[in-house]
Parts: sequence; C-alpha cells; structure tokens
Amino acid sequence: MGDSRQKSAPKQGTQCPPIATACQWLSTTTGRIASDGHTWMTAAHWAADPKTGYKPTRSHGPRGMNATTLLIAQECANLKECRPGIAYLARKLKISERTVEYHLGMLREAGLLIYRTKGGRVAHGRDEASVYERTIPVAFDQAHGIRTIGEGVQRRPVGAAGAARKALGKLARKAARKVRRPRRRTPVSGQGRCTLMEGGSTGTSSASGSIPPSETKLASGHSSHPTPKKATSRPRTLNKVGRRHQLARQLIDNVPWLSRASAPRIAWIARHCADAGWQWQEVQAAAEEAGPIDTMDSRRPSGLLAYRLKGAHELYASEKARHLMLTAWEDSRLRERIRHQGWDGTAAAVDLEQHTDTAAAAMDDIRVARQTQAVSAADLAKATEHPEGDTNIETLTRAEVLEHRQFAAQDPTYVRNLLQALGDRDARRLLTNRLVDKALVLLRLNSPELAPAF
Repeated sequence: MGDSRQKSAPKQGTQCPPIATACQWLSTTTGRIASDGHTWMTAAHWAADPKTGYKPTRSHGPRGMNATTLLIAQECANLKECRPGIAYLARKLKISERTVEYHLGMLREAGLLIYRTKGGRVAHGRDEASVYERTIPVAFDQAHGIRTIGEGVQRRPVGAAGAARKALGKLARKAARKVRRPRRRTPVSGQGRCTLMEGGSTGTSSASGSIPPSETKLASGHSSHPTPKKATSRPRTLNKVGRRHQLARQLIDNVPWLSRASAPRIAWIARHCADAGWQWQEVQAAAEEAGPIDTMDSRRPSGLLAYRLKGAHELYASEKARHLMLTAWEDSRLRERIRHQGWDGTAAAVDLEQHTDTAAAAMDDIRVARQTQAVSAADLAKATEHPEGDTNIETLTRAEVLEHRQFAAQDPTYVRNLLQALGDRDARRLLTNRLVDKALVLLRLNSPELAPAF
C-alpha cells in the first residue's frame, strides 16, 4: 500500500496565484480545509503580504489585500459557521457594502474562502447569506514545504520543512495579534503650518501682508477685556457608576485592611450600598460589625468585604437603621481603643460616657421596636386562635395578609416573631416561603443577636 503523504520542498518566493471562479467551490477546490481560525489567519497574512501575496486580476476595486481585508478575514475566523452577511460586515466594520464585496471576492480568488452554498434572494424577497469554508491554498503548502496526509479537502498537515519554520513562526505571531484599522495620517488642513517653532511651507511670513490698525483703534491700556469670558466650570454630577467608584476610592483610602484592594472590584462589590446612598463609614461599620479585621489577616480584602456585606443593604435599608448601626459600631471601637491604650483621663471618661449613653438610647429604640413587633405577632396569634386551641390564619382578610407580608419584607425580626407565635407551617403559609427564607438568611448572616432562637 503506497504512502499517501504529499511531500513538497519549500519554494522561496512562491506567490499566491489567483483561483478561477469555477474552482471556488467545495467540490472543485484544490486547497484543504483549515483546522481552526488561527491556522487560517496564518495563511491570510501570507496572502496579504505584498511580496509573496495575492495580486487581484480585476481592473477595478482595491489594488491588493490590505488591512481591511485582514479585518474581514478576522471576523470570518471568529465565526463558528462561516456565514458572514455583507450588511453585517459593513455595519460591524463601518465600511460600505461594495467594499465588503470587493474584499470577499479577493479572499475567494486567493483560495482562502470557497463556497459551500451560495446565497441569493429566496422566497418573499429575503436575501440569504453565502456559507463559506475556510481553506488553505496549495501555494501556501508549497511555499513552506508543508507535508499533508489524506485526500481532497480533508488533508491535514503532518510536518513542515526546517527552512520555512522561521517564516511560519513569524506568520503565526501575526495571526495571534488582533488586527486593527490603521490611523489616518492625512492632515486636517491642506495648508502648511505657520508657527514660531516650525516654519510654514511658504517663504513669507503670515503677518507680512497685514495692515497696521489706525491710531484711533489702538488699545487704551486697560487690562480688562471689553467682553470678559464667563466661568462655566462647575462641579461634575456623578452618575451611578461614578458614585460607586467614588465610594470604592474612599474605602481604599480610609479603611486600613482595604488599602491593597482593587478599586473597580470594590466598586462592584459595594454597588448596592453606593446606589442606596451609603457613606464609607457606614460600609466599614457594616463590614466590621461581626468583629474587627486585622490588616495582616485579610489576604483577599475584596472577598472578605463581599462576604461581610452580603445582604447588608437589605437589612439596613433606611437611614435610621444605618445611623443606629454606625453608632453602635463607633461605641464598640471606642471601648476597644480605651481597653488597649489604657486611657485614665477625665476627658476620656466623659467621652466614653457620652458614647455609652448614645449607644444605650439606640439599643432602647431597637428593643422598643422589637417589643412592638412581638406584641403585634402575639396579637395576631391571639386573634387567629381557633376555639379548640389551634391557630387558624384563614380568618384573615386579603388586606391584612398583604400588610403582614409588607412588614415581613421590611424587617426580618418581624418574621422571627411570627415564627415563634404561629409556628413554621402557618408562618410560611401567611408570608410565603421566599420571605421566610430570605429573613432567616439575613438574620443568620448579619447579626448573631438577631439569629432565630427556635
């Protein structure tokens, strides 16, 4: 049985010959199908080289392949199914449809694209895009001494000549880079520059032909301009994204254990707090509420902040709740500072007493609110109690049920009180499983003091 390997020595200077129209189909092509987009872009860069590349045969249109051809080839290489619509490419690359047709024709004539099915107008006046196959022409294999096995378009490479490996590596590096449209270098104005440092294109000065002003129109010597320029600079109003990044930068600058964190990552983690109008002190208080954080222990500050802030914007939804939380946190930090530094002065004692009174008042407000909610839950249980001793929530009206669900959505402790008063089954029937589970998660994550005790 004979060896099916096709061996070819590298031919330096081999150009990419134009492929006839009849050979631009899957059944008539002599090239092989590219295994991936990167390999195909390697052949596209070789065909676009002005020294060894493809030369168009048509007398109109582009004179040869250029950066626009490589941009279109790059879009085709990224498609899972090579079915690029002309209108899509024109819109994506911001060029005309005629330009897209010219460059697709050059890719076909260079042997890089072949028709699988040719598009056209179908029923109801709709245009179908052509389906292509990305192929590598025979001239590319001959120029680099690439050996292939197999038959027809299903051939695959098994090696290359040693002399051509340097050129293949250079083409592979070009294919790995993203193709970008070159900048325009045409001047803004067709006239030459005339500045003090650089002379213009003309030999005469721009002020040589000017007429001096009359004596009656000379400056009077006053420093003020007759039409003073108005100052229009005003502080910029931050949008939602700007407010998030501002809060992230404040946290990084003021919180010690966040000094090594990334500002965009912190902005994304604290986005809910920034949208709700939190200050950086409130974010730090919510993060350190469960316990102080040492700078040496925070190996991933952003991950630690995300864990500590989970659900905080829902638990402290109002400004009053955030103020109470911040006051309690400041009091705990003051006590810690006094314990570590050993303050004995009168001023420190007075300061501690003031902070203690403020924190005690805040805790009293919280206790009163919890007692009120507990009484409301007890009244609900008493009002719905069945004559035989069981609790019957069927006696509640729809308005009362919606009111209880609204209270439960605002405060998770209300859910805990209802669970204690009604039991798990009736509380879930009244409030829905979603509200009960959400409240239990918030109570468990944010405060050990508010954790359910049933």
